[in-house]
Amino acid sequence: MAALGSNTTGFSNTAIGARALLSATGNYNVALGDSARESLTTGGNNIDIGYNVFDVKGESNTIRIGNTDIRATYISGTSGQTVVGGAAVFVDSSGKLGTMSASTRFSDEIKPMDRASEAILTLKPVTFRYKQEIDPRSIRQFGLIAEEVEKVDPDLVGRDEKGKVYSVRYDAVNAMLLNEFLKEHGKVEKLEKSVARQQKQIETLTAGLQKVSAELEASKPASQVVNNNQ
Repeated sequence: MAALGSNTTGFSNTAIGARALLSATGNYNVALGDSARESLTTGGNNIDIGYNVFDVKGESNTIRIGNTDIRATYISGTSGQTVVGGAAVFVDSSGKLGTMSASTRFSDEIKPMDRASEAILTLKPVTFRYKQEIDPRSIRQFGLIAEEVEKVDPDLVGRDEKGKVYSVRYDAVNAMLLNEFLKEHGKVEKLEKSVARQQKQIETLTAGLQKVSAELEASKPASQVVNNNQ
């Protein structure tokens, strides 16, 4: 009932469910469920599935599945499947999925990390097990505790929809680890070059001493040389 009730100019829209796309006037929208996207107005090319899907007026080119009451998602056909050349998928506190970009097209204020990465040197890796209601198998985990990481650097933690500390941004930790590794690698390279220079100097000094010793030996009187050899 009242599905696409305000649609007078839009075309290629599909709505199944009471009040689905009630206010929609855009094109190429698909909504399935009671009150699915009933507040959507001019937006187009959206796919929405679920009862009372979270509404954003005028939104376009977006897929939304489920309402705010859903607390778990299972998608078959993904576990055990290898994807080559892909990118890890992240989810923010609102449930939005996406990948982490690193291109200059999406970045501002790019500058060397320098000493900012030294914060990770105070982190304390731990082993732990999730609570039984989360992981009945109680598999041992390896990582960091988000609350402890927050004390070191608040930018290294993720937060839930209420703003509470929820996870560790291991991708950021890995980048900081790389920076610290490169800094130490640079120190080792300088040390190796210094050792090489010192070794060359030692070899030069040794050769000089040998030459001086030979010259001194050659300058001794013949009688002294004979006596030395007896």
